[in-house]
Amino acid sequence: MVASSPHVEEHQWFAIVNPVAGNGRGLDEFPRISKLLREQQIHCEAVFSEHKFHAVELTVEAVRRGYRRIIAVGGDGTLHEVVNGLFIQQEVRPDEVLLAVVAVGTGNDWVRTFGISNRYRDAVRAIREGYSFLQDVGVVSYEESHYRQSRYIANVAGVGFDAQVIRKLSHLKKKGHKSRWRYTWCLVKSYFRYKSTGVKVWVDDRLVYNNLLLSIAIGICKFNGGGIQQLPRAVADDGELDLSLIRPIHFWHILFRFRYLFNGGIYRIRHILQERGSRIRIESSPEVSVEADGELLGETPLEFSVLHKAIRIVVAREFYERHAAEQCADGAAQAVASARKEGQAATGASA
Repeated sequence: MVASSPHVEEHQWFAIVNPVAGNGRGLDEFPRISKLLREQQIHCEAVFSEHKFHAVELTVEAVRRGYRRIIAVGGDGTLHEVVNGLFIQQEVRPDEVLLAVVAVGTGNDWVRTFGISNRYRDAVRAIREGYSFLQDVGVVSYEESHYRQSRYIANVAGVGFDAQVIRKLSHLKKKGHKSRWRYTWCLVKSYFRYKSTGVKVWVDDRLVYNNLLLSIAIGICKFNGGGIQQLPRAVADDGELDLSLIRPIHFWHILFRFRYLFNGGIYRIRHILQERGSRIRIESSPEVSVEADGELLGETPLEFSVLHKAIRIVVAREFYERHAAEQCADGAAQAVASARKEGQAATGASA
């Protein structure tokens, strides 16, 4: 590990604040967040991002200066840039930097998986308590302007319809629309205009789908689209990517089963299929777009992979304790199964 700069104390944080996150809440709410940080004796240097990808640059510079603790004050897009910055910098391994999030975005989907509240006081308390977790990170390779590009994924990527919604949303943002309903508007409008595409999907070199497809969600965490559990069975440190393949489906069929999108029952909708694997390849005709963590990227063909336990993040105490209990239970179950096999082997040998 590279030694920290003498100008930065080990416990000091670097806060990257996106002033336009959440329709400007980043700028409006940061004085309040800063006060809460001071009250919890969390010392930090705060810098506002000024343009797209600036948070990437700020992350690289912060680590170069010796910071090993970073707070992203923004939404999923801000987190996306900070995580990509962690992999671009060359000073230390990405998991040697502790990453925390105070959510002020519109969707705030990443924090939901780890039990981090949208309430600033609770998010700051989680930083103070310091429970950490090693999370997997996805990698997507895509086509953009006839060149292959790659990007890191902190939460969930969407292919096809999901990416079209993000495209429409980005267009509205550029036009200055700030309505809280703009995502819903883009979702409904895109649904009636988007045409399903012929798609092939391989999971770990196995062809799992070859037909018309509306959308695909691929990711590390559970939530996307402002609280929709698109990947309800995803485990953020299992070394695998979860997929939800959404076949063409009538609007009314979705509407009558709307609750399943939010309560974890999405696979009860027969048009939605689940897959899981460490390597994914997607081809389509014609090309379809991909977004990652709400950021529009490029087009097919796409290749996804996963980096196991690649970043260290601050999580809520409740999530940490529940995950630790689940690991203990899994370990106990494996020990019982192993003992049973050994017993059966010994019985067979004696016979």
